[in-house]
Amino acid sequence: MKAGGAVAAVLGGTLALGASLFVWRAENHDPGAPRHIENQATSGGLLAARFPDLEGREHALDEWKGQVLIVNFWATWCGPCREEIPLFVAIENEYGGRGLQIIGLAIDRADPVRAFAREFGINYPLLIGGFEAVEIMRPLGNTAGALPFTVIYDRSGQAVRAKLGAFSVDELESRIRPLFTN
Repeated sequence: MKAGGAVAAVLGGTLALGASLFVWRAENHDPGAPRHIENQATSGGLLAARFPDLEGREHALDEWKGQVLIVNFWATWCGPCREEIPLFVAIENEYGGRGLQIIGLAIDRADPVRAFAREFGINYPLLIGGFEAVEIMRPLGNTAGALPFTVIYDRSGQAVRAKLGAFSVDELESRIRPLFTN
């Protein structure tokens, strides 16, 4: 029994270290510059991909072209994602009427996302990408496949910023504010 307890303790410590490393990588790796983002004009990329909403209706992200678009890859089980969601709710409230649209692309199933949306008062569209959406993040600069991951598009549909890890209020506002002056 003592050996089993020691194995469990080592395994628990290893899992905790792995989870911490995952969060650290997500918070400290920022591909940022547009050179890391696929060329949306030639490939169609993320904006052409189709995902179901919580009612099962399919949407292509390019239906929001013409607006400043923030696409946030997230999951209900992701701690940093849960901390970042209230920021997106507030930003949608503040900038939504000025031509901003946030889209939450969940690496999850519809049922937990639906419950999460009610709990957090999410005021922007949520689409279900499932685990397949992890592969969609890679050409956008998220080679680690970690969460949260956010891509910001200007009104013409050009990806202008990608970030792996949670945004702060000041950081997100400094990234989107210039997109409203054009």
